[in-house]
Amino acid sequence: MPATVPLLRLSWYSWLHAAPLRPLHTLVRTTEARFRPVRTGLFVPAVSAALDAMRRRAGAGPRALATIVREAGKGRRPTIVLGGFVPDATEQIFLLRRTFLAAGDLYCVNYPRDGFSTETIGAQLDDLVAELAARGETPVLFGVSFGAGLILEWLRRRQAAGNPPVLAGLALVSPVTCVADVVPPRAAKPSTLLGRALQPFLENRGGIAGAAVERSRTIFVRMFEAGAQNKLALGRLLLPAELERLRAAVIGTIRGITDLGAQERVRALADMRPPTDYFGPGQLPLATAPTLVLFAEAEEAVMDPLAPSLFAFRHAVRAYFPDGQVREVRARPGAAPVQHASLIFHVFEFLPPIQAFYARLRAQILPLAA
Repeated sequence: MPATVPLLRLSWYSWLHAAPLRPLHTLVRTTEARFRPVRTGLFVPAVSAALDAMRRRAGAGPRALATIVREAGKGRRPTIVLGGFVPDATEQIFLLRRTFLAAGDLYCVNYPRDGFSTETIGAQLDDLVAELAARGETPVLFGVSFGAGLILEWLRRRQAAGNPPVLAGLALVSPVTCVADVVPPRAAKPSTLLGRALQPFLENRGGIAGAAVERSRTIFVRMFEAGAQNKLALGRLLLPAELERLRAAVIGTIRGITDLGAQERVRALADMRPPTDYFGPGQLPLATAPTLVLFAEAEEAVMDPLAPSLFAFRHAVRAYFPDGQVREVRARPGAAPVQHASLIFHVFEFLPPIQAFYARLRAQILPLAA
């Protein structure tokens, strides 16, 4: 027996040096997934009053409907996620699911492939929040990039109508709320990949040729692949099979959006008002619920340095959200800078402020009116 112990130690230390260690979060997540596989399902709403009214008024068809995917959680604080342009919300928050599910059910709003309507998304949010309220649940809205802009637009319209929603909290990650955030009006040529992807749509609001749409798809694939080439991060975050599934889902979403769907998503962004225009009678605050705004240290790789969203929330967040705070998410010394809305490749940098925010919400007793 004594001779066996050094041999076991040698084998253990050899394994440590031969393979990179996954962080505890990743180990726990993958172990839990083996014993409790992910069970998601299509959410079929029981409340449709707002959507029915919007259809009667505007005649929106089914191609503009988002798909809502639900996963059952453990608490009474459900989370509703609206993602960025691409990929779907279900992929963007894949590594944050455990944090959300500890608070309550998780609802991922995945945008339609063959169209887009801000009004339709807003009506679906109206109905989902109303249905949750009927169950005695107040949700957290979690928006990423373009999805954060959609949430702000929804809040602005509800506030203007004198019908603010009841929410438990708001979390906005790298919010993009208007075209000027990513394509500055004064620039002859955008300096970022995202700006170059969007510019053809913005210059031709009536529609662009299929070849231009395909070039934009290629840019979005390049943006994802640039992150996917970080081998060290992937070794810490994902199993090989998980990475393959994630990549297939992301590329599938990018390729699956039709020309019309792409044009209508960009049109929706172009029609959004910058937050610096919200200062008017009865427009502010947007919500009194606890609010967390997270910007990455390298936002300027995607957003214009003079973006209205960066200016508004860095300098006047309490005007929009009296119980709001802004945090900059930074990498540890020597590591790659945290990128815009990088909830996969920089999940361990985003996790601490998000977990602290949810811990605060779980400690609340009474729901807060927005």
